[in-house]
Amino acid sequence: MEIKDNQLLRQFEIMTPDGLLVLEYAIQERKLFLTKLHHPEHLEIDICNEFIKTVLAFAEEKRFKVVPTHPKIAHFFRKNPIYKELLPPGIKL
Repeated sequence: MEIKDNQLLRQFEIMTPDGLLVLEYAIQERKLFLTKLHHPEHLEIDICNEFIKTVLAFAEEKRFKVVPTHPKIAHFFRKNPIYKELLPPGIKL
């Protein structure tokens, strides 16, 4: 999955067959805040989940802790407890 890190707009982007999938972020003190997820209306959930997994792999590679502020991202963390190690101390979902 080829993700573009648009640093100017502070968002990760990928073009899907249904349209553009965007995950907005902010970086502060070695933490990656995932703030908004914009996706086409009829996007398959599997594509969205793979996109999030790829972004989390990027965060792990850069040794960032991840703070999911968007409800859909928080829901992803609840459904996939393997990624809870990326959460900063004190954050529970």
